[in-house]
Amino acid sequence: MKVLIDIPDDEANFGMKVLKSLTFIKRAKPMTEANAQLWNDLKEAAEQVRLHKQGKLKLKTAQELLNEL
Repeated sequence: MKVLIDIPDDEANFGMKVLKSLTFIKRAKPMTEANAQLWNDLKEAAEQVRLHKQGKLKLKTAQELLNEL
């Protein structure tokens, strides 16, 4: 199982030491700002698709997106 943990910057070193000290943790590594932003963007996009499939959100067509350019 993969788990994403959000740790404040001022506590990150301590948090990483704790995670790495646990024998059942296979790998613990910090996420770059760019990767964190990409992760948030992907979560938002997936939520929009889910809402669209439920009929709660109308998304733009590809043609509408091209017309904006």
